[in-house]
Amino acid sequence: MEIKITSLVAGAREARGTVIIVDVLRAYTTAAVMLDKGAEKIILVSEVSEALELRARGVGSLCVGEVDGMKPEHFDYNNSPSEVFNADLQNKTIIQSTRAGTVGVNEASQATKIYGGSFVIAQATVRSILKDDPKLVTIVAMGLAGQVRADEDEQCALYLRNLLQGRQPRISAVTDLVTVGEEAQKYGDLQRPHYPIADREIALEMDRFNFPIIISREDGLHVARPG
Repeated sequence: MEIKITSLVAGAREARGTVIIVDVLRAYTTAAVMLDKGAEKIILVSEVSEALELRARGVGSLCVGEVDGMKPEHFDYNNSPSEVFNADLQNKTIIQSTRAGTVGVNEASQATKIYGGSFVIAQATVRSILKDDPKLVTIVAMGLAGQVRADEDEQCALYLRNLLQGRQPRISAVTDLVTVGEEAQKYGDLQRPHYPIADREIALEMDRFNFPIIISREDGLHVARPG
């Protein structure tokens, strides 16, 4: 198995084979929480306007997402795992739009299979990929808005590669590196309440969930479901 690590939107566009789009803070941590809470599926779109239009058409019932870390106007929830944790999501179709994770999926046009990646589903993602035994896996660390590399996504990409190659990193070492990173410092800042510390805490709960997020193309849309 060949494993490549790339970054940002450019990396998603170049990604081939089985592709993991990594967005730890927060898209694929939030998505994992929503699926665990009973959401039927999540439609992943790049633009806020597209999410609202799909909800207006009845394609989905709730819009979840962010722009500059904040909930867009007319959305139901922010892209926040702690915010959606107590929401009623059972059997609902969610429409999610973020600046990195959902954009990366829509840019990965050369992928043969796509996973959403984060620490909370890392082992489950790796088990699913190893079962398929693909020739090529590309891990894309999406970073800040898909434009600037971020420690949490780069570290998650390395963590996933190590797991795929049969090595088990010391979890505390990984989480320590993420916690001191620039993006992680936003969480818990009282001047930025849209970045609650609980989001970072959930995002760093390694393997909290026992399912991968598998993303497929359905009726022209990218749809995430638990594997």
